[in-house]
Amino acid sequence: MNDLISQFVLLWAVIDPIGTLPVYIAVTAAMHDPLLRRKIAVQATLVAAGVLLFFVVAGEFLLGAMRIPLSAFQVAGGLVLFLFALNMIFGESKPEGELHLIRPGVNGAVFPLAMPSIASPGAMMAAILLTDKNRFSLIDQAITSLLMLTILALTLGLMLLAAPMQKLIGASGANIISRVMGLILAAVAVNAVLTGIADYFGIRVTP
Repeated sequence: MNDLISQFVLLWAVIDPIGTLPVYIAVTAAMHDPLLRRKIAVQATLVAAGVLLFFVVAGEFLLGAMRIPLSAFQVAGGLVLFLFALNMIFGESKPEGELHLIRPGVNGAVFPLAMPSIASPGAMMAAILLTDKNRFSLIDQAITSLLMLTILALTLGLMLLAAPMQKLIGASGANIISRVMGLILAAVAVNAVLTGIADYFGIRVTP
């Protein structure tokens, strides 16, 4: 049960549904048709789900094809997640950083909403690390994938309720939540690095 909670928290932190709200609102700001705004939300969620599921299924295979041990990827992924977390804590918050990526004439559902807002680099790495075939059974991987899809469904739900949610938490609330998630993600990233180093050198760690 604790593992499921920790996985849920990690996936929530890297996908960051709350931080996606301001990006979605900015992308759809000029759209007056509610059906079109819903279509953008659904399309972005489906694209993000496809990208993350691709990394769940093929990410480890690609690493094997390049002869990169998963422990090395775990250390690299942990370091990248840590930098990502530091940016969430000390740099521009996720909403502020990704609002600059919006370009007129570009399909906002795919960029920046689906990628990198929902399917962020951190989410891609987490998808691979949490479905390591050497550490997790097929059932565990399926459960992790369902957790990920659940968070994506919650992200979609929040986007569909964007207007009242924005009024409820405001831009400052989204920034605060994003930074708290960054702190949690930093701790998870450090643990991933330490675990990867221990696995690479065959060090037994007593929990």
